[in-house]
Amino acid sequence: MRSAEIRRRFLAHFEANGHTVVPSAPLPFDDPNLLFVNAGMVQFVPYFIGQQAAPWSRATSVQKCIRTQDIEEVGKTTRHGTFFQMSGNFSFGDYFKEEAIKLAWALSTNSVADGGFGLDGERIWATVYLDDDEAIDIWHRVIGLPLDRIVRRGKADNFWSMGIPGPCGPCSELYYDRGPDYGNPGGPEVDEDRYMEFWNLVFMQNERGAGTSKEDYPILGELPAKNIDTGMGMERMAVLLQGVDNLYEIDETKPILDRAAELTGKRYGANSGHAATQSDPDDVRLRVIADHVRTALMLIVDGVTPSNEGRGYVLRRILRRAVRSMRLLGWEDRALVELMPVARDCMSASYPEVATDFERIAMIAYSEEDTFRRTLAAGTAIFENAVSSLKQGNAHQLPGEQAFKLHDTFGFPIDLTLEMAAEQGLSVDTEAFHRLMTQQRERAKADARANKSAHGNSPVYRQLRDEGETVFIGYTDLSNETAVRGIVADGELTDRAKQGQIVEVVLDETPFYAESGGQIADEGVITAEGAQLRVLDVQKPLKGLIVHRVEVTEGEIGAGSVVHAQVDPEWRRSARQAHSGTHVVHAALREVLGPSALQSGSYNKPGYLRLDFAWGSALSEVTRRDIEEVSNRALRADLPVSVQHMPLARAREIGALALFGETYETDVRVVEIGGPWSRELCGGTHVDHSSQIGALSIIGEASVGAGVRRVEAFVGLEALRYLANERALLNSVSETLKVPPAEVPDRVASLVERLRTLEKELERNRVSAVLAGAGQLAAQAQNVGGTHLVAVAAPAGIAGNDLRTLALDIRGRLDAAAPAVVVLLSEVDGKLHFVASVNQAGQQAGLSAGELVKRFAPILGARGGGKADLAQGAGGDPAKAADALASVLAEVATV
Repeated sequence: MRSAEIRRRFLAHFEANGHTVVPSAPLPFDDPNLLFVNAGMVQFVPYFIGQQAAPWSRATSVQKCIRTQDIEEVGKTTRHGTFFQMSGNFSFGDYFKEEAIKLAWALSTNSVADGGFGLDGERIWATVYLDDDEAIDIWHRVIGLPLDRIVRRGKADNFWSMGIPGPCGPCSELYYDRGPDYGNPGGPEVDEDRYMEFWNLVFMQNERGAGTSKEDYPILGELPAKNIDTGMGMERMAVLLQGVDNLYEIDETKPILDRAAELTGKRYGANSGHAATQSDPDDVRLRVIADHVRTALMLIVDGVTPSNEGRGYVLRRILRRAVRSMRLLGWEDRALVELMPVARDCMSASYPEVATDFERIAMIAYSEEDTFRRTLAAGTAIFENAVSSLKQGNAHQLPGEQAFKLHDTFGFPIDLTLEMAAEQGLSVDTEAFHRLMTQQRERAKADARANKSAHGNSPVYRQLRDEGETVFIGYTDLSNETAVRGIVADGELTDRAKQGQIVEVVLDETPFYAESGGQIADEGVITAEGAQLRVLDVQKPLKGLIVHRVEVTEGEIGAGSVVHAQVDPEWRRSARQAHSGTHVVHAALREVLGPSALQSGSYNKPGYLRLDFAWGSALSEVTRRDIEEVSNRALRADLPVSVQHMPLARAREIGALALFGETYETDVRVVEIGGPWSRELCGGTHVDHSSQIGALSIIGEASVGAGVRRVEAFVGLEALRYLANERALLNSVSETLKVPPAEVPDRVASLVERLRTLEKELERNRVSAVLAGAGQLAAQAQNVGGTHLVAVAAPAGIAGNDLRTLALDIRGRLDAAAPAVVVLLSEVDGKLHFVASVNQAGQQAGLSAGELVKRFAPILGARGGGKADLAQGAGGDPAKAADALASVLAEVATV
């Protein structure tokens, strides 16, 4: 049974039993505690803990999930996958343990003909929490499971939470016995490879606090209602129903693995057994490739792009591990261009968007691989320099600090460092490397713990929101009379705030727009009798709650006070221009570049906007002008701007664009500019007609990551001021050059060409001056045992390429049939520069420029190196130049 069919049957089973099918949330979920959705119930947390009323009493979903804490185990076990799909059914205060168990058992064991999965009930085991006698009774009495296949387990195994403060509860897990080929008998406690967990039924009834491990956290109390949260691993069920050994061999990953094996010439499974512990290292690498390529595909389609922090770093690491694994298997060419299309074909049956959006996905992935290949080249150069230094000092181990620097600064994988070190006959101080890696992880964990907070940020916010949602009237009104619901100072509710304090204020109604969707918060004032508050920021810490950060500039304010809230009208006017301008630029990008130029982020404030979009190369000046032209034509056309509210499904039907990674409600707000020309899901404030934007000037375009470009623009008065400044600058240059403005480009080009010509002439003169003394220096050659030697101090001020050119010229003037050595030292700004050169006859006689430099550089207190024919260096004490030259004479004499 294929994965897409497993998905269909799961949803159909629960829909037939009264559950509403809920779409998967995007992987980059909007939660301060999580980089990605890591469990099927994440999007339902507010309903479990009572922050919001659930729209349904029963729900079911197949949720895309990412877990990276066990990334090093990927490929080594049957159970660890970076991307997985969690099929879940949820009850919000409706049914509890008995019905949850019965529903899971029915779908698992009903025949395929009857819509089930057809598992053999005699091979299913159940685990329960230590003291959950009720669950044991249901399994034994209602389902008929023998007591010897029901196992009690502790908190670490059978008490579930997300790993952070929030909902939790005891759970019951279903395991399937795959037989003696996969391990030892005795149940899940003995062998979790043979006995594969495929479904976890969580009886969500408690709320937990912060802790340090799976077992060390307090239970804060009962949830408002007893809920059900179950998760059936889609990939694990596919393993069982497709009769394969592990999740890397199912229909959604095996074709990727097979293509990687074909490219690298490996025979997957040839040297491995059924059990995970019997895996050949090459097979492990092939599994890593299959897992990581699929994961990268799903991250990119949900809007994640490679970067050096947060979600983007996770994607970058996953892509680079896949490319690295291909290299370790012997594949040196571009790999993702061969593997990504296979992953697309594997996943498109369940996620059609990976096919329709593949042009953008591929552009981002391939660009990142190209960047990594360049990184490998740079890292290789750094590595080779380090090896050269080690060999000069007769050392045989690369320090852990250097290996860590290669890894941390240049993105150089430690496995590759180890491999290349072995090729050079060196070892690596892996103990020091891993110590530094551990220190880095501990710092990252500490930062993560510091950033974690209980769901909803603060009980104070929950308390204020529980009194009712803040009503936002700012779409139509910029001022209103309202009441102060609460004042928060230092995280605590307070009755009053006095002049000079900075506090947070919650109003019953507000015209102030809270920062979201790329639009920054409104500015303005809140006044009351004898008091004035300057609004510094406006945020939404909880859905439905708008919080104003204010400075009390006059008097004092109290909770319950009636106040007048006033948005700065000029601020809002300019903010509307910028936000609508962002939509116009997005539409213009798609018109000029094509539909794959999709927005991946934006920021707008009065007079200014920036928009990040998927694109793999820099925009030409002509393309930038075209985008600006299309944008301004839309402004001149005075296109109507309209707002509609509709179901999310309907919005998608009519082609409304959604920002990647955003989570949307069932009902959404659609903003149109010129009808279908620009149609986006958006909660921001906008102009009524495009002409009200005024003007738009693109001021810059640059890369902000692999496959992502950023365009910046001024709008409204700021655009006009920018154009006025540009005109003034052009006029100034025109006056300086004494040509009309239209002739400035040609005049500047002419001046630049003249400057380049003069620079070339100066360079020729300089080289001629340097070489003028070559003949005189060549005449000073000594015959040392048949070798012509010029070892002298060259004129001061000659360095780098010039000194090297002089040495080669002198060498060329000496008899090519006899061994010849040239060593020159020159002082430049108190620092020595030196070069050594040996002709072909000298090399055949056993002389080497590189070896000569290695021997005399330490006398100077300097470093240098090179090849047999040419070597150079810099640094050291000029006073020791004579000693160094004498050592060269002695060295040549011994050959």
